[in-house]
Amino acid sequence: MADEMVLRAQRFVNQVYGGRIGMTVTEDGRTGWNTMYALTRALQWELGITALSNSFGPTTLSTLRSKYPSLNASTMPSADFCRIIQSALYCKGYDGDGIEGVYTDRVAAAVASLKANMGVGGTFPGSSLEPKVFKGLLNMDAYVTVNNGSDTIREIQQWLNGRYVNRADFYVIPCDGHHSRDVAKSLLLAIQYELGMADGTANGVFGPGTQSGLRNHTVAVGTTGTWALLFTAGMILNKRSVPFGNFTSTVADGVRVFQSFAKLPVTGIGDFQTWASLLVSYGDQSRAGEACDGVTKITPARAQALKDAGYKYVGRYLYNPSTTSLPEKEIQPGELETIRQYGLRCFPIYQTWARSVDYYSPQQGVLDCANATYKAEEHGFKSGSRIYFAVDYDAVDDEVTSHILPYFQSVKSHMDRTGSGYRIGIYGPRNVCSRVSAAGYADASFVSDMSSGFSGNLGYTLPENWAFDQIVTKSVGSGDGAIEIDNNIASGRDTGQASFDPAPSLKQDIYFNFDYWGALASEATEYMRSIGRGETSTSIYTRLECLNAVFEEDDVITATARRYRMRKALIQTSAFWEFCHYGNEDANVDGGVGLYYTGVLPDWAQHLPGVERAQDSSTGIGQIQGRVGILAWNHCINAGLVDGEILDPTDVRPDPDADRYKMWLRLLTDNSFNVRTIGLVHIWGADGKPGDVAESPIRRPALDYTETEIYEVLRRYQGPAEPAFSDAQLRMPLYAIFEKYNRVVREA
Repeated sequence: MADEMVLRAQRFVNQVYGGRIGMTVTEDGRTGWNTMYALTRALQWELGITALSNSFGPTTLSTLRSKYPSLNASTMPSADFCRIIQSALYCKGYDGDGIEGVYTDRVAAAVASLKANMGVGGTFPGSSLEPKVFKGLLNMDAYVTVNNGSDTIREIQQWLNGRYVNRADFYVIPCDGHHSRDVAKSLLLAIQYELGMADGTANGVFGPGTQSGLRNHTVAVGTTGTWALLFTAGMILNKRSVPFGNFTSTVADGVRVFQSFAKLPVTGIGDFQTWASLLVSYGDQSRAGEACDGVTKITPARAQALKDAGYKYVGRYLYNPSTTSLPEKEIQPGELETIRQYGLRCFPIYQTWARSVDYYSPQQGVLDCANATYKAEEHGFKSGSRIYFAVDYDAVDDEVTSHILPYFQSVKSHMDRTGSGYRIGIYGPRNVCSRVSAAGYADASFVSDMSSGFSGNLGYTLPENWAFDQIVTKSVGSGDGAIEIDNNIASGRDTGQASFDPAPSLKQDIYFNFDYWGALASEATEYMRSIGRGETSTSIYTRLECLNAVFEEDDVITATARRYRMRKALIQTSAFWEFCHYGNEDANVDGGVGLYYTGVLPDWAQHLPGVERAQDSSTGIGQIQGRVGILAWNHCINAGLVDGEILDPTDVRPDPDADRYKMWLRLLTDNSFNVRTIGLVHIWGADGKPGDVAESPIRRPALDYTETEIYEVLRRYQGPAEPAFSDAQLRMPLYAIFEKYNRVVREA
């Protein structure tokens, strides 16, 4: 909403300084950085600074100090100078008294209120405007609690300002109740000041001097004064519910909880490792990690070196698009077997580029999800493994919103749609990991905490769902066993994988190349017509429409076939054949099932004549009954092939909550689920259809299925009696058509 006084401030700076400072601002009555930049430039112009800048930097501050160390009614150099102050006050939400160019009592009261809110009223008593306060006035920081900020954090911010604002490199920080980069740096500066570091030496960096000093400042129950205040401030800024003040038994309890969370020795005292984890993302880099990751092949000698060094979990990359850069980045042949033999466990990482914001898009999410699952399958990672998708750059919060979240939403949507058994993790800075996880797009975080200066790390806490905390690069082993790794602390949330599926003996199918669509469509539809299964008067869809519906699910069919190492043609053949035979009579029965369970004819069936109640029907692309779907899913869930809810195939209560209806409705309305179920029905059929009319088990669908096995599984899909046998004979040439084009694509 526009503010009239902010609008007047914008008009003032444009009219008086627009031709002097090299910029104008939009006159919209809304405070923003451009307005603050213009006021900063106007101040610099008044101070006689020739190289104008948007930044209120050292030159502006030193010049202001030398000329006007205390601005008030008696020291104000000009009316326009005063108007700059009044305009800034209005932009900050304070009373600037009309922007008339006079430092009135109202202006003085506003400045006093500003200083009180900053926490510097005791350091700078009265109503004059001091240079560092002026600097704080000309930015977008808030000095009152905003956006559900914490009153305790605001108290800490005010305390830091009041105690240290006179130090050379300490500037007024926001007092908005939120942890931030500036607040994190100010706490480090405060600690350095208390360690006795001089101005110019204290720099807000967690360097050797700071670390050495903190080793001599362990705090514990009974510690009072400044060091207790600094420690409890660090705890509170890390979202620990302790009181700001003395180190009490309550604080000790909170410390133990924090230490347990961060995988530190649980002592209840503020020792060096605890200080370090509170103050900087990587903490104490000398900590021994149980996990590591790297771009180098794990050979037997390196595996032994890692094991000897105490490592249990090794992160390795699923894919490297380059053939020359980092040649061992991707998992190498035989490497996972070496990891297994030496008692290590592996967690997979997916990263190609991922180093700038323009990499991330929903489209890239689909591509990366597909490729990551392909490569995970090829390397032998089993269902249930978590793949860490990388955000390997300093993504600012706006970029997380605009690019990273849509990317991960796409990854998850594609993973869910295709029914992949893999889980999603995220590698990245703290803020990225926390936001993606909070959105429900990842369930564990691999945190790039080595990059302590990243805007997404500094001022953010360790994600609640952290699995691995990357803290330092180091070398392990010697000779043939020497290897450079990133050392990671492990939380135990993810223990990787200790055994791996063997690599497929034959190439698996991949996504269809639609350059071949015309030829495939011509052959498949013509074949159906040639055997008398073309469109009839009772058909609802043309053969081409049926084929289109099947290939709209190509990603799901591909993922299902790859997961169970069967040929796509098995699913494509059953789906296309069955959907081609869906006609008016089938639609009537489908409508009857909806009527039976809900008591109401579905909207899409209102026009159908003579609909009668029915407990079940063959439905959807694959023409699968609800009972069959339940039996197939239950069988595969019990076999550990898929996750899901065990349902009762006999539950046919005339109620929408009936298990038979729930399965049937999903088969009818969710084509992706339907084609995934086709693959499970084929597995269930090969296993002898337990729970149904039993048949002798045969080998489950495989990449090297023989003609006899293909025929038998296609036949079992339709049933144990005619026309299943004769129809299966007719489906075999259709299978051959699909397999011909799938082979061309996968062998290309």
